Amino acid sequence: MRRFITYIIVAFIFLCVILVAFVFPSRVAQTYGPPSKRLSFAQVIEYSARLLWYDGLLTRPAANNGSKLSFTVEQGESVDEIARQLQLAGLISDAGMFRDYLVYTGLDTSIQAGNYQLSSSMSIVDIANRLQNAIPGHVTFVILPGWRMEEIALSLPTSGLNITPTDFIAAASAPRPGFDFLAGARSTEGFLYPDSYTLPRVTTVDQLLDALLRDFGLHLTSDLRDGFDRRGLSVYQAVTLASIVERETMRPEEMPVIASVYLNRLKAGMNLDADPTVQYALGYNPAQQTWWTNPLSADDLKFASPYNTYLNPGLPPAPISNPSLDALRAVASPADTNYYYFQAKCDGSGYHDFEQTFEEHLQNLCP
Repeated sequence: MRRFITYIIVAFIFLCVILVAFVFPSRVAQTYGPPSKRLSFAQVIEYSARLLWYDGLLTRPAANNGSKLSFTVEQGESVDEIARQLQLAGLISDAGMFRDYLVYTGLDTSIQAGNYQLSSSMSIVDIANRLQNAIPGHVTFVILPGWRMEEIALSLPTSGLNITPTDFIAAASAPRPGFDFLAGARSTEGFLYPDSYTLPRVTTVDQLLDALLRDFGLHLTSDLRDGFDRRGLSVYQAVTLASIVERETMRPEEMPVIASVYLNRLKAGMNLDADPTVQYALGYNPAQQTWWTNPLSADDLKFASPYNTYLNPGLPPAPISNPSLDALRAVASPADTNYYYFQAKCDGSGYHDFEQTFEEHLQNLCP
């Protein structure tokens, strides 16, 4: 009888060992995934038992209707400290439970420092996985020289800012008070300064536009204003001309010469005959998938628009792009030339040949 009881005890112990060593880890793996490869066999059993003991608390939120809170993980901060701070913030119900899940899954070694938006309506599993991918509180937003506002708008969906292209176009197309250089302007086109901006992710469309316009104002120095005055141009007219110069060349060193050509034409009463103004008037070209149709056809040059400087004398009614500081400086301090014509070199270098007479200009046309 005593031997039989011994057999029963041994069998019970053996069954417990089987449950602990194989059944428990298998059940945990089905629910929470495989254990970290860094854990020993004994540690897998230990943490599997702990996770089973929590009986679903890992996937249950600390609160059902929790609001979002900002939570920062500092560089080099320990897992224990992160867990403690999460519990203090009310984002998790138990720091030890959070730590055990991290160690079991191996996520304790891959938490990313950074700023997070978390909620107590997230479970421990949700928060642990969320901390693997820090989304910075700020984004870098870049505007390239020569972009028109539609091109800026198209860059917004991938910028990290929660601003739609439609909202941006609507706001940028309206007059904007508070900036003296925009007096009388129909929109902000031309004054959305090309630069790299570090902005909070929560930036609104109005805050974005104000940031771009303030940057333009910072670069609109007294030297630039004086240079515009010497050319007989208001700030608005100078920006309009600079927006054309920007689109005419990829070579900043050529901009003062190109500016001189257009200023010479204006002084002589000639039409500007600027291709970029026609491109702007034509708008988006779905076949080429660009806002700047190239090349222009003879029919394109006849396109009826107040922006078409082949058909209308003087400057177009408003800027056609957002010019760089190089283009603005070129208008303020153009080269001293007698040129009235220019033509892109035929070697694909992006440079131009400049001439005084139309006959000389014709000799530069590419075959």
